[in-house]
Amino acid sequence: MNLEQPSNENMKVILDELAERLKVANRGLLDHEDYDLKKYDEIKFMYDMVVQKGQLSASETQAFIDELKSVRKA
Repeated sequence: MNLEQPSNENMKVILDELAERLKVANRGLLDHEDYDLKKYDEIKFMYDMVVQKGQLSASETQAFIDELKSVRKA
């Protein structure tokens, strides 16, 4: 699957994978319908960083979650 192109389908894949990697208990926080495709590049960048980093510390995980909250639709 090519995640380079912004689409609702790709957004869902990225957010589901982030929820898994960040071990998010409240998956509702990462519902793809709560994110605007205009922010796709920012979210994809965060996804790429999490995938590249692999293991995250607790503070890094919290920082990513906070950043995801900041790009959600108002």
